Amino acid sequence: MSHFFRAISLPAICWLLVLSVQAAEQGSGGHVEQARTFIEQLDRGEAVQAVREFDAVMAKALSAEQLQARWGALEQQHGAFQKIHSTRVEIKAPYEIVLVSCQFEKNRVMARVVYAENNQISGLFFKPDGEYQSPAYVDPRKFTEEPVVIGKGLWELPGTLSLPVGEGAFPAVILVHGSGPQDRNETVGPNQPFRDLAQGLASRGIAVLRYDKRTYHHRLKMALLSQRITVREETVEDAALAVQRLAGDPRIDPRRIVVLGHSLGGYLLPRIAAESKDVAGLISLAGSVRPLEDLILDQTRYLVQLDGKVTSEEQAQLDALAVQVERVRSTDLSESVSAVDLPLGVPASYWLDLRGYQPAQAARSLSQPLLILQGERDYQVTMEDFRLWKEALAEREDVRLHSYPGLNHLLMAGEGKSLPTEYLVPGHVSEKVIQEIADWVKALRPL
Repeated sequence: MSHFFRAISLPAICWLLVLSVQAAEQGSGGHVEQARTFIEQLDRGEAVQAVREFDAVMAKALSAEQLQARWGALEQQHGAFQKIHSTRVEIKAPYEIVLVSCQFEKNRVMARVVYAENNQISGLFFKPDGEYQSPAYVDPRKFTEEPVVIGKGLWELPGTLSLPVGEGAFPAVILVHGSGPQDRNETVGPNQPFRDLAQGLASRGIAVLRYDKRTYHHRLKMALLSQRITVREETVEDAALAVQRLAGDPRIDPRRIVVLGHSLGGYLLPRIAAESKDVAGLISLAGSVRPLEDLILDQTRYLVQLDGKVTSEEQAQLDALAVQVERVRSTDLSESVSAVDLPLGVPASYWLDLRGYQPAQAARSLSQPLLILQGERDYQVTMEDFRLWKEALAEREDVRLHSYPGLNHLLMAGEGKSLPTEYLVPGHVSEKVIQEIADWVKALRPL
């Protein structure tokens, strides 16, 4: 796997199907001592030594000075570092993630140190090892939450229904993940954008269903399908089952069920709508229009050029990725082509299924109204995608498009050039986004 794969898939939300196997053996794994040493170096102010463990892309994205400043910010927020409380390991092939529970004076913080096959650090997250802190726009008095199950049998998924207090039936929104193995909160580092969305909307009278993604909850079984998987197994089928689940709930207005897709979820909205007759509206948050392989190449170029220069090694890897992208585009692509010869190790079945798929063009003929929202600082799905949505849907009067200055791919605020490292900073989905979604859903004409 290339440095670029690690840079895109771990510090950021990327367009990638990652099939993973998890182990949670206390203190096991080949990199536990390395991770402990890494944390101890930060405590001693030895970030210069610590960053020597970074791979090429991490070294570009996070300097020693930035890393030490981040550690200092943790101590300012949580008090002086005291000790390493515990460690455990997750295996997400080909990565090994060491979770280091760090005891500070006031709180405990979890460090996720991600090691790649070359034994270098390819990802790093810090998040409170404790309770989620709700944004100010969430009012827990106005909603309740309950566990639900999506689907049944082999692929059933656990989820959470956020339900407004009071008499229904309520309009409802279903949250559909971006790529990769995502939990129901779409957790990225210390951030939980789907939890923000669910509880923010529920505080405003809208029921919200979120659930663990199939590649997250059923990672072992999904790994068995890895060479013939498509977006239907990854995302579309479960989104349609979630619509079916809500349509049968008497507390939900079946005429006002909306599907909200983030990133990959937004890209797949036309396919989800094709399988779900009970959908009254569609919302895209940072949903792409361009082909997946183009996004991967563009994201990679962006990341390696962050410091204004491209090394010979990086250029060689860029060239290799470009060759893989050309294989995806080739009319000779078939399921006999090995996944190792394709971008990010994603199998040919996945690429073939998406061949010719144009979400913006497909959205022209949809019967449902659309709300398309985009952060203007998003480097993963860019304003070019937003422009293409706008161009394709210009003749539809029931489409609203809005871009937000200062927001990134998670629809969270930031400043300056968008960097993968900002996903390490705790934040919340902008209240402006929450309010716009709530207003749009409430004004939606029932089926």
